[in-house]
Amino acid sequence: METFQKATLIFTIIGAINWGLIGFFDFNLVEALFGAETILPKIVYAIVGLCGLINVGILFNHFECKEK
Repeated sequence: METFQKATLIFTIIGAINWGLIGFFDFNLVEALFGAETILPKIVYAIVGLCGLINVGILFNHFECKEK
């Protein structure tokens, strides 16, 4: 499970870096790498979004485990 958590965290960090680049420099790294007109950026965004939701679940599960 630890490997899965690290993988989801890596994708979430990639998404955060991309949003930072968009906010500060108006540069979308995902579209620059995969092209704006292809389906690949949408797939990457979907994976990052799912990983973010999984990380929220891991965060709350971690809080519950510490209380016990």
